[in-house]
Amino acid sequence: MYAIVEIAGQQFKVNKDQKIFVHRQEGEVGDKLTFDKVYLIDNDNDIRVGTPVVSGVAVNTSIISHVRGDKVLVFKKKRRKGYQKMNGHRQDFTQLLVEEITV
Repeated sequence: MYAIVEIAGQQFKVNKDQKIFVHRQEGEVGDKLTFDKVYLIDNDNDIRVGTPVVSGVAVNTSIISHVRGDKVLVFKKKRRKGYQKMNGHRQDFTQLLVEEITV
């Protein structure tokens, strides 16, 4: 059984007991989160596609940890002008554990 769910503006294909990294979510470690924007659910080849969402289906998750991603370097340069600019960015992520998909 899997579902395609929208979390923080992105779509994820999730299974039961799967760990996923999503953009930073509010809450403490151990808190429960429920996402009800489920676009597709496959329950033993019984596929239901929503218009736009499948009603009565939710994905229950719990927060495992809050982490930061790898550093992404942004380098800007204009040739022959002596202009160089280096900048870095680390994105905040939340690791979620998919506990169950309720139908």
